[in-house]
Order: sequence, then C-alpha cells, then structure tokens
Amino acid sequence: MKNVTVYSTKVCPYCVQAKQLLESLGIPYIEIFVDQDLALRQKMEEISGRRTVPQIFIGDRHVGGYTDLKALHEHGELQDWVK
Repeated sequence: MKNVTVYSTKVCPYCVQAKQLLESLGIPYIEIFVDQDLALRQKMEEISGRRTVPQIFIGDRHVGGYTDLKALHEHGELQDWVK
C-alpha cells in the first residue's frame, strides 16, 4: 500500500472530513500539520502548487483537497491509487 500524506491544520473542517473518509476505508495516513510551521507550509505549497488545506498525496501523486479525494472514492478509483 502506498503512503498517504495529508497536509492539514488543526481547525480545518475539510481536513477532518478527508481524514474521516480515509479512516472509514481503512486507509492509513500520515498527517503533517502546517498551521504552526512556516517551512512545512511552504513545502506543501511548493509540491502541491496550492495554498489551501488539506493537500493530499498518495505516494508521489498529488490528489488535491477533500473534494478531489471524495471524487476519487465515488468514481471507484481511490483504492487503485493506494495499491
């Protein structure tokens, strides 16, 4: 199974929803909080091209945010991405 990384903040409702979706599917993830570490936030922005959270990666592939993750799941593609 590929590593799933979720860049998030402690007060982001979309971050919570993304983590709940992953947990409900039994997909483990690594959470990186960017709200108190400017260097981590800058890294997230550089690799994703986005400033908003969550930013989700599966392996080296950038998924996007919660709505992108949810769309992958609804189209039956999420499980293939994490294999």
